Amino acid sequence: MAMKKKPVTGMKDILPAEMQLRDYLMGIIKDTYRGFGFTPMETPCVEHIENLTSKQGGDNEKLIFKILKRGEKLKLETAEKEEDLTDSGLRYDLTLPLTRYYANNSAVLPSPFKALQIGSVWRADRPQKGRFRQFTQCDIDILGEPTNLAEIELILATTTALRRICPDNAFTVRVNDRRILKAMAGWAGFPEEASDQVFITLDKMDKIGTDGVREELVANGFEAAAADRYLDLLGRCGKDADAVRALGGTLGDALESGAAENLAEIMDTVCGCSDGGFGLSFDPTLVRGMGYYTGTIFEVSMEGFGGSVAGGGRYDRMVGKFTGQDTPACGFSIGFERIITILQDRGFSIPGQRGKKAFLFEKGIGAAGLAEILKKAAEERAAGSDVLVVRMNKNKKFQKEQLSAQGYTEFEDFYNK
Repeated sequence: MAMKKKPVTGMKDILPAEMQLRDYLMGIIKDTYRGFGFTPMETPCVEHIENLTSKQGGDNEKLIFKILKRGEKLKLETAEKEEDLTDSGLRYDLTLPLTRYYANNSAVLPSPFKALQIGSVWRADRPQKGRFRQFTQCDIDILGEPTNLAEIELILATTTALRRICPDNAFTVRVNDRRILKAMAGWAGFPEEASDQVFITLDKMDKIGTDGVREELVANGFEAAAADRYLDLLGRCGKDADAVRALGGTLGDALESGAAENLAEIMDTVCGCSDGGFGLSFDPTLVRGMGYYTGTIFEVSMEGFGGSVAGGGRYDRMVGKFTGQDTPACGFSIGFERIITILQDRGFSIPGQRGKKAFLFEKGIGAAGLAEILKKAAEERAAGSDVLVVRMNKNKKFQKEQLSAQGYTEFEDFYNK
């Protein structure tokens, strides 16, 4: 069987130039988040299949890379269903593994626990430009903090990181609350058990518009009067904290007590802390697809890029799936691959890079001569430069052109004496 040199469909090789950019961005993100008190941690890339299929991950549960049982546990002859063949899978996000990690280690973790996790996740999605089956997520989460201090800190930390990464791109944080979503649907007359179906349609608002949402709701069997009442309420919603409070008054007893004020307080506090370097807007059409969200949800939209570049929310009942006792939890994730795409499309150059020098030595230089070259390279490195020591090619001009493309700006040639 012939070997294949191309990556598996949906995966990609990362070339040195992109790897340098990725390392640079990860450094900024980690530095920013550590400044807010977040602690780096890590979970395995393989999770129990029972956890991955626990109806917490929404559509992502349809995209799991499942792993066959091994050895004596794999019984192909007697297997009747897929569950008989698999016992684990690759994680599709970092949140589910984090909650298992917290449930397993909470006795030795601080409370609240401010987690920073950066790692690869896998989804068997349809590959397309900028979307791969293996990609990196950058998450911060706060577990054990019941107040909206968690949301406020997450928004401030994430926006600080984004402003450092993309200082020339304007962006807006859009916020909502799952409780407000459900209250609006109930107030309009939709059955409570059908709210998720309503939200699936509402989530298409930016693609199909108000008329398209109404048409789809009616086509799905909902009453036109409920659709009209819902869309009329959406049309009357403002975008600031006072608008959230006004909506809370309109919804009355349909909305959980304190939910509107909680979201308005988050917005007021974030606005009071920021210097106006980003937008903050209430978006009553924001849904977020993950099944584990229980309260506040947020996304970041960036100028010149379709879709969101970061998102997250509160998931207070997820840890309890493991322990039997709910633990307040909230997280924010930066779309690392999307940020990479934005910067690459802009032709971004990493600022403040150290000087890069290349020492090229002629073939035939003896041990003593090579030792002197390596000693000089060590001195240059100690002085703060990156130094490459490489054998000189016959076509030295082409060799230096290639090195220049890799960022080397200074060259020194060494010849046999």
